[in-house]
Parts: sequence; C-alpha cells; structure tokens
Amino acid sequence: MGLRDLFRKTAPGPQDNARADRGLLVFEHTSEVIRAEQALKRAGYAVKVMGPPPEIQKGCDLVVEYPLIEGLDILRTLKEVDADPLEVVPVTGPLLAPVDLFQVKDFGSHLMIRAANMKLTVDKADRTIVNVSGGGCPDVPYIAALLIGRTLDDAPEPREVGHTLCGYALQLAYEEMLRQCSP
Repeated sequence: MGLRDLFRKTAPGPQDNARADRGLLVFEHTSEVIRAEQALKRAGYAVKVMGPPPEIQKGCDLVVEYPLIEGLDILRTLKEVDADPLEVVPVTGPLLAPVDLFQVKDFGSHLMIRAANMKLTVDKADRTIVNVSGGGCPDVPYIAALLIGRTLDDAPEPREVGHTLCGYALQLAYEEMLRQCSP
C-alpha cells in the first residue's frame, strides 16, 4: 500500500487499473505524433492519439497511447521512421490517465463532435455536415468550404485536403462522427 492509498477517499476499484497495461509516447511536435500514429497503425498496433495528462505536458498537446507489452517493438518501429518520442511513460494510475480528445454534444437534430480545437456538426437525419469551426490554421476555411453541405459519405476526408494540426484534429472529429452516426 502506497502513501497515496492511505489518503484515498474511495476504495480502489477496477477503473484504477483500466489503463495499467498502457503507456504514453510524448513527442515534441504534432507532426511527429501524426507520423508515429500512421506508422504504428500501418504496422498493426492498437494505438490512440489522446491529450496528455497535466503531469507530463511537454512538447505538443497530443500523446500516443499504446499497449505496454508491445513497447520495445513499437519503439523499434518508430526509430525506423525517425519518430523517436521525447519520453515514454507507463500509465501507472488515474493521475497519469490521458485525456480523451473528443467532446460530444447532442443538440437533438444535430450532433457536434469536438476534437482538440476543431468542431464538426452534422444533421443526424441525413448525415449532412452543417458546420465546421474552430482552430486558427490557414486551411480551416478551405476544408470547411469542401465539407459543409455534403454528407459524411460524400465529403472528402479532412486528411485528404488539410495540411495542419487543425486539419488533423478535424480528421479525428470526422472519424468519431462516422462512428457515432453509423447508418
């Protein structure tokens, strides 16, 4: 029993160990996170981009969550694509749990998903994209013009037309929207 356990307000439960088998890869720049995520997914690893817990915020505002058991192979894969992390951190408790990037707001007939600083809003009845907002990157108006008024099935994926962190965040919102609004 550790010192933290002595001052615990509630009994330990299964949620405390929910991420005990996971680790976080911390990078300096967002472009490195994107390159790492793509390389690891291509190699078949179950990784997820998340917001960093406050205790390890350094570099960019994203981390890659990965299965600890595959840590050495993952680091080798990242070395091959020249995407070495600043830090590798095991998730050892609830204080080091990464923050989910998604916020979902249901407005009844519309659904809005926020990923990082980008928001995507869809009409739930016909899956038409009605709004794209947020960010401050130069490609946001261009991406918005290509997406608004089109359905999720007909719109280009933001990663196909965007080139910035905002485009990347919008891609994450788009993918989550596809999951939430599956036909």
